[in-house]
Amino acid sequence: MSKLILIIKREFTAKVRNKSFIVMTFLSPLLFVGIAVFVGYLSTLKAEQKTIAIHDETGRFFTQFKSDEEYKYVDFSQTPVPVLKDSIQAEHYEGLLLIPKAADNKDLAKKIEYISNDSPSVLFIADLESVITNKMTQENFKAVGLDTLKIQQAQAKVAINLVKASGEQALKGINEIKIGIGGAFGYLIMMFIVIYGNMVMRSVIEEKTSRIIEVIISSVKPFQLMMGKIIGTSIAGILQFLIWALLGLTAMFVLSVVFDVPLGASSGQAQKIVATSGQDLSKVALYLNELWKLPVGTILVSFIFYFIGGYFLYSSFYAAIGAAVDNETDSQQFLLPIIMPLILGVYIGFFTVMNDPHGTIATTFSMVPLTSPIVMMMRIPFGVPWWQLTISLVLLFGTFVFVVWFASKIYRVGILMYGKRPTWKELLRWISY
Repeated sequence: MSKLILIIKREFTAKVRNKSFIVMTFLSPLLFVGIAVFVGYLSTLKAEQKTIAIHDETGRFFTQFKSDEEYKYVDFSQTPVPVLKDSIQAEHYEGLLLIPKAADNKDLAKKIEYISNDSPSVLFIADLESVITNKMTQENFKAVGLDTLKIQQAQAKVAINLVKASGEQALKGINEIKIGIGGAFGYLIMMFIVIYGNMVMRSVIEEKTSRIIEVIISSVKPFQLMMGKIIGTSIAGILQFLIWALLGLTAMFVLSVVFDVPLGASSGQAQKIVATSGQDLSKVALYLNELWKLPVGTILVSFIFYFIGGYFLYSSFYAAIGAAVDNETDSQQFLLPIIMPLILGVYIGFFTVMNDPHGTIATTFSMVPLTSPIVMMMRIPFGVPWWQLTISLVLLFGTFVFVVWFASKIYRVGILMYGKRPTWKELLRWISY
């Protein structure tokens, strides 16, 4: 145990005294805040209004198009089409909507064109089609003798009220908010694993290439050395992470409150949100009340355990890879299988947990140790039974111990292997030694 503690202290001290570690610890929050300020500034800028030329030979559709901050519709029905096409090529206008004459609406629907230098967005074309379709539909109703006013009055608008089985009112969009909260915690875990797992791997490669490891391994067991590196680096990483959080939050508070600087992409919509909430304070109160019901304590405590367990588990893989190769370039062939479960966890979280948080797929992958740190964190805001959390954590930390045990076998052999790029077959053979 004393040797393990010495290795942990050595790894921690080596990391925190590193110049790049110190610089990035204090520079990263400033970069993040700077990006947030820049995004907030961009969100306040209005995009240049695009002019859409309309050549309506029928004279029935131009009045249906309403200009807004993004698009301005101008009637050029009296201008020859060749002249308008030349203007489009010269980029005087964003595009030309050409509505020719036709025998009837059915024939006209096949002849309408939109001419531009660049391909327009799907949503923009869909809006144009919607305007023209609505106008044609009304004309078709009149042509067959239907009263369009009565049709509009007869149209029904249904808003389904969501009610829980307990009788409480449920809210639309609350699942999206929950998955957003869980996804943020899951993303932090994944980011920490990738950043500091690579740090463990680089540390092993550096010691291996400098031959220092040959001296260390003579007096320490591979299991102790590997565990010490993982724990020491994790402590340094957690310290850096806490400093980032503290400095980042402080800087964002000072900029937003003291200097009144907008932060984030949503800052440009702040006034709209305030106005909307002022119009319907009761609904806002319901959402806030629903958020207060979230298992905040469980989320925070679980985040710490999954944060540590997930990092320890993946760091053992990174350490084994670092011991098996001589440089970072050779490590690339082994990193993809490690990163894939993390990516799989994110996809399962966003595409499965949101729609069915207690389904078989979501529950299963929240138990599988390689994906549980991300998937379970996305499930917790929806409410997870304590026994599922317990089983998931036991499997996670149990798998960590097992992985460190067999990874130490790769570590023991690979740490003294030089000049040869190992294959998967050789790694499996090293485990049996």
